[in-house]
Amino acid sequence: MKAWRVHSWGEPETMTFEDIPLPEPGPDQVRIRNHAAALNFFDILQVQGKYQIKPPFPFTPGAEVAGLVEAVGPGVTEYKPGDRVLAMTHGAAFAEQSLARVASTLPIPAGMDFPEAAAFPVVYHTSYYALRDRAALQPGEWLLVHAGASGVGVSAIQLGRAFGARVIATAGSAEKLAFAKAQGAEHVIDYSDASWVDQVKEITAGRGADVIYDPVGGDVFDLSTKCIASAGRLLVIGFASGRIPTIAANRILLKNMSVVGAVWGGYVQAHPEYPALAQRALADLYAQGKIKPPRPVEYPLASAPAALRDLANRKILWKAVLMF
Repeated sequence: MKAWRVHSWGEPETMTFEDIPLPEPGPDQVRIRNHAAALNFFDILQVQGKYQIKPPFPFTPGAEVAGLVEAVGPGVTEYKPGDRVLAMTHGAAFAEQSLARVASTLPIPAGMDFPEAAAFPVVYHTSYYALRDRAALQPGEWLLVHAGASGVGVSAIQLGRAFGARVIATAGSAEKLAFAKAQGAEHVIDYSDASWVDQVKEITAGRGADVIYDPVGGDVFDLSTKCIASAGRLLVIGFASGRIPTIAANRILLKNMSVVGAVWGGYVQAHPEYPALAQRALADLYAQGKIKPPRPVEYPLASAPAALRDLANRKILWKAVLMF
């Protein structure tokens, strides 16, 4: 089968597209014939050797797919060949077929096609875990979502609305602000404008945001501490800006705020039953029309380097997928 391979640390353009043996599923595994595979920013970091998980060479990047079950491992009864599934593969997604653990393989909700399904799990599961379990977002609270046109940003906007919050989103261009508003943000703010902190305070009548969802880090994190409400929760999702921020403990004390980490992948490792529980809740919200993944940008599998480069250059609204 065809797959993208990384033989040494480099850039998306240094990957090679080659034939590799078809993997055989072991116990607690299924093999999926992929119809779509989603791209994430951490895929680029992994190719560059800058991600915390460094597989042995050669490896195939990519973490989420959607397709049909092709084969099941010994003793697997949860799925059968032909089932429509999405899966978090924890690597090896940029290939015509991929292995996935049963616990990380989930039914595709009725009415969702393969490109939408491939783009769904990482970002919606991350935001569900962060907003529901880590921040305990309540109806009527103000939710501030940074990077509102990104994958995690869009999912946080939609889930925030589904949970009854009032949502403010930030982004860095007029196009991205319009896109975030189309996903359900009540207010949108350009965070390249230095006054965005004051705008959050004005929108919330001086209260500030009860929950701040921050996948950016850097200056955005620093400034978020100036517009968080008393007893607010600042969710640390990631550091897309490239700078990992720090905070003085006296600011946490004086603001009566909580700084809350939300590492969904680490939680799932300790609680392997969680994805199935979260997926049932998310599928219900999807069926009710309360969440709706936008259409991802589609690239052919052979154009994976170009797709990753567009993602690195912030040209992608929402998410991009490779099509098979």
